[in-house]
Amino acid sequence: MHVKQIRSMTQVDATDWNGLTGVAYPFIRHEFLWALEQSGAICEDTGWSAAHLLVMDDDKQLIALMPLYLKQHSWGEYVFDHQWAKAYQQQGLDYYPKWLTAIPFTPCQGARLVIKDGMDPLEVMPLLLEFIKQLSEQAGISSWHCLFPIEQQVVQLRSLGLSIRGGVQFHWFNHGYQDFNDFLQAMSASKRKMIKRERRRVQEQGVQLVRFVGSDVNAEQWQVFFEFYTMTYLKRGSSPYLNLAFFQQIAATMGEQLLLVLAFKDSNPIAAALSFVGEDTLYGRYWGCFEDYNSLHFEACYYQGLDYCIEHGLQRFDSGAQGEHKIARGFEPITTYSAHWIKDTRFAKAIDQFVMSEQALLQSYKTDTASYLPFKRER
Repeated sequence: MHVKQIRSMTQVDATDWNGLTGVAYPFIRHEFLWALEQSGAICEDTGWSAAHLLVMDDDKQLIALMPLYLKQHSWGEYVFDHQWAKAYQQQGLDYYPKWLTAIPFTPCQGARLVIKDGMDPLEVMPLLLEFIKQLSEQAGISSWHCLFPIEQQVVQLRSLGLSIRGGVQFHWFNHGYQDFNDFLQAMSASKRKMIKRERRRVQEQGVQLVRFVGSDVNAEQWQVFFEFYTMTYLKRGSSPYLNLAFFQQIAATMGEQLLLVLAFKDSNPIAAALSFVGEDTLYGRYWGCFEDYNSLHFEACYYQGLDYCIEHGLQRFDSGAQGEHKIARGFEPITTYSAHWIKDTRFAKAIDQFVMSEQALLQSYKTDTASYLPFKRER
């Protein structure tokens, strides 16, 4: 096996890349990662330099891959290590640049190492880690961080001596529901009434919602969606990570995996929510509106997605990071993970201790939030 590093998705054949990744997890598709580059969201100027790793066999055939970026900051990651960077700075050391294996701006669990069927990940992953360590020594890079890997890969990363850090998100699971009302019947009476009331309020305001497959969305609708998406960031006093060119490109290249919910009042669009469709999971990603309407956020971002999951037999709805308000609407706390290799052994030990002490608080938080789930006890 030979490791090759590339600086752009143009340096790997899309058919070869997608031949390994498939389409089950949309964010690792060649089309998605290339759109990030092509649109300018990922580049040296934004602090994200592509440095993906490919594993080739003796016949120069692609047998494994791992997304990798050289980062100059910690924004757009959703696993926060600013305290670690500050500790480095206090000691007169540089935390940046650092290596990052993650999907930019996307806190969704997925495979971070993708290998050819029949290959042993316990042979491939140590090879890549050793390659990263050698690069770090040569270039003076402080660390490598792998964010939101699937649990199977967490076990493999732990076996290699990396620090494993936990986090909590809230996901919805399809317990064989026949329709939305069947889902509601699994809830306590008070929460069932709350959700019915929220959906009714949207209707009473004269708001209608329509779901579109991404490939059916026209240019004007993408422009409207992007304006809503931008407004979400402007309300927080920040700029959006992504631009209109990115959304236009993924609509053209992987539109069948996009689900756009548009809300209309008097035939005018007033809000939008965009999700990605995986093999068995719906990934809720972006939302925006110009004017607030009672309960519209819940309807566009959650209830429309739940309807879609039940109708299409999807087993999970990953609605992104944070959001304790999701609990009352049937989203259950789950543990997410990140893995960290720190070159400086002193900091590695301190960070390992920090992660271990943080774990007890995390488990307590997860247990506490689970106690507020709205389901009947006999479920």
